[in-house]
Amino acid sequence: MKNIGGKYKVPGPVSSAVFEEESKFMAPGLQSIALFSRLVIKKARGVRVTDLDGNNYIDFTAGIGVGSVGHAHPHYVKVLSEQIARANFGSFCSENRLEFLKLLTSMTPPGIDAVQMYSGGAEAVEAALRLAKSVTHKYEFAAFWGGFHGKTGGVMGMLGDTSFKAGLGPLMPGVYLPGPYAYCYRCRLGLEHPGCGFACLEWFKEGLKRQSTHNIAGILIEPIQGTAGNVVPPKGYMNAVQELCRELDALLIADEMITGFGRTGRAWGVDRDGIIPDVMTLGKGIGGGFPMSALASSMEAASAKPFGNPSGSSSSYGGNPMAAAAGRAVLEIIKNENLIDNSRRIGAILRNSLLELKEHCGIIGDVRGEGLMIGVELVSDRKTKEPLRKELTRQLFHECLDRGLISMCYGYNIRINPPLIITEDEAMEGFQALKGALLAIEARV
Repeated sequence: MKNIGGKYKVPGPVSSAVFEEESKFMAPGLQSIALFSRLVIKKARGVRVTDLDGNNYIDFTAGIGVGSVGHAHPHYVKVLSEQIARANFGSFCSENRLEFLKLLTSMTPPGIDAVQMYSGGAEAVEAALRLAKSVTHKYEFAAFWGGFHGKTGGVMGMLGDTSFKAGLGPLMPGVYLPGPYAYCYRCRLGLEHPGCGFACLEWFKEGLKRQSTHNIAGILIEPIQGTAGNVVPPKGYMNAVQELCRELDALLIADEMITGFGRTGRAWGVDRDGIIPDVMTLGKGIGGGFPMSALASSMEAASAKPFGNPSGSSSSYGGNPMAAAAGRAVLEIIKNENLIDNSRRIGAILRNSLLELKEHCGIIGDVRGEGLMIGVELVSDRKTKEPLRKELTRQLFHECLDRGLISMCYGYNIRINPPLIITEDEAMEGFQALKGALLAIEARV
């Protein structure tokens, strides 16, 4: 490891000083990537980032999936600059909002033709729960182990990662986590697909039967689990979940916060199994960095009362002219620059490179992903699948920084989610930095 005076080369002295000064005022609890790196960004363009010390990086995180079109895209800058000079708040209709909604609903699955806008992911998910109650007149919900849907009180009970909710009870009643997601690399039942017949979903169904009062309004699921490590279920799994929803007369709520807008090499995560959910929650890449999210459903469902009453589904910041301008610009860039195709092509190149590296790097246990949503699982032993120790993954994170790569590799599940505009040369530059860092850590295991 490259150390200078007992400290990592990154962050440099200027960034460190500014970070320390800010820490006197910033409350604890920032995202791990910001806390561990202590970077202070001076400027960024596309997928390249420069800190105050002049260090340059390739960004493999896109702000945890937020920056779908990278930093300072000329069209994005133009559209938002023009809008802020005209009007920047309010829920009134705007030309940009009309164009955004037209573009968005031209991309959504058939029948998903009504949109309500919000400012954050959890807000949109909570709106989806209200919508499901309004449509079904039922009041219980289920989600999966490993899922992540936000950290507000209404959805915290459906977080499959206990670290986010430990010590924060009691949680909202009527929400259940009856069973595991189809995480085949670490199957809770010790089975293998396809011979398992989705036994994990049978476990989920039995748990739901025993835990609930049989008034399920909706099942909330990520088509690919992001925070859990970009976990890709087998094909057909989402179809089986949709069939369960039909059996229960419940809505299928697809959380597309990360999987949406071309991230998986398809427009939507649900497209992988060819299904049309009842509700989609959208966010992160939808605004290209501007805080915005949305709920999409059918106009019939969205009109159900009380959700469809005046102010029943609204938000003070939702649909403001700046958010609408950001959404419009992002969708225009995605369509005009064929970024869904780019995600699929560059993602395949990265996955193949990582699979080849796996043959030579013993700490890589699994490589998975769709498009530019790639997961690499690190282990101490491939046979036992024991996760790589946290102190080593933290070292890996800093090894990547020292090589000019911003990455989510501070845990044993690496998530690779670069901006969708990344070129093949940029992707391979980042891959080489990650490869060097992984081999350096393997030598210590």
